[in-house]
Amino acid sequence: MTDRRPAPAPAAPGAYPTSAFDYDLPPDRIARYPAARRDESRLLVLDRATGGIAHRRFRDLVEYVRPGDALVLNETRVLPARLVGRKPTGAPAEVLLLHPAPGPGGELPADWGAATDWVALVRPGSKLKPGRVVDIAHDLRVQILDSAPDGARIVRLLTTLPARDALARHGRVPLPPYLGREPEPADAERYQTVYARSDGSVAAPTAGLHFTPELLATLEAAGVRLVRVVLHVGPGTFRPVEEEDPARHRMHAEWYHVPEEAAAALNEARAAGGALWAVGTIVVRTLETVAGPDGRIAPGRGWTDLFIRPPYRFRAVDRLITNFHLPRSTLLMLVAAFGGYEPVMRAYREACAAGYRVYSYADAMAIL
Repeated sequence: MTDRRPAPAPAAPGAYPTSAFDYDLPPDRIARYPAARRDESRLLVLDRATGGIAHRRFRDLVEYVRPGDALVLNETRVLPARLVGRKPTGAPAEVLLLHPAPGPGGELPADWGAATDWVALVRPGSKLKPGRVVDIAHDLRVQILDSAPDGARIVRLLTTLPARDALARHGRVPLPPYLGREPEPADAERYQTVYARSDGSVAAPTAGLHFTPELLATLEAAGVRLVRVVLHVGPGTFRPVEEEDPARHRMHAEWYHVPEEAAAALNEARAAGGALWAVGTIVVRTLETVAGPDGRIAPGRGWTDLFIRPPYRFRAVDRLITNFHLPRSTLLMLVAAFGGYEPVMRAYREACAAGYRVYSYADAMAIL
């Protein structure tokens, strides 16, 4: 899995083309199933100050997070948003719910799991025009209401059940396509973080999958602040960057919410000398979206399409916990911006040589 090709020269000082984030990834290194226990996954620790690398287990994180630090968790919950059914002709069809359809004023419902009108991706898109209906089950159908940008549709859930119950009964966990398998019963629990509360994602915030309730309790008892925010993960997280110039890549916007109490806790921790730990690249994007030039976190909610890549000056995040990501992905670019391009790619080569597992059910990395 080691990639010995030299890195392409930066297009500009501190900037890199997309090909610089490519590396050899044999299919058997993609983690198709989770570790037997969440905190038994491996943890590569990269020290930015020294360039040193340590190989640990995720439960050893308690040795690195200090009293007074803040650990920022994304408490989004993955919806069973993939609906598999048939057209009236009997031909197969699929609907992937992305987010609730905005109201007349552009507002979104507070409880996404209760929504009946959605923006969705449909398949086959050429056949599912407005007015068509997809039969999912005897008590759930999906009506195509209108077209939406980027080939999406506005759809309505037609059901005798509360929307959340209909999705729980008939929806499937939208596992990433690169896992190459259908969801199994265990995925309903393992493809959620133990602290997931807010329905809305079509993909898990995967860095958080390694935490157990016991590990979180240990950290909190040691004086670590657990701070919760929300960013609902969209399907754009699966999409590689196709353009050689990353600046030409368009990020799909995702919805975030940083409550007032979360912003206050983070600002208090920073003022007292604590480090802000982002659990996942998604938390990084959330905090950097709402941070001022001085690093102060403002509460707020809305959509972010922030694309972080080298060079980028971080304002809010001091430490990062993340998974190992696919080549040419916006996620890998963010990690390289935070940890430094050369140290991160060197860490990836070392991790690959040591047999680390990659992506959603992957092993983890902590950048200090």
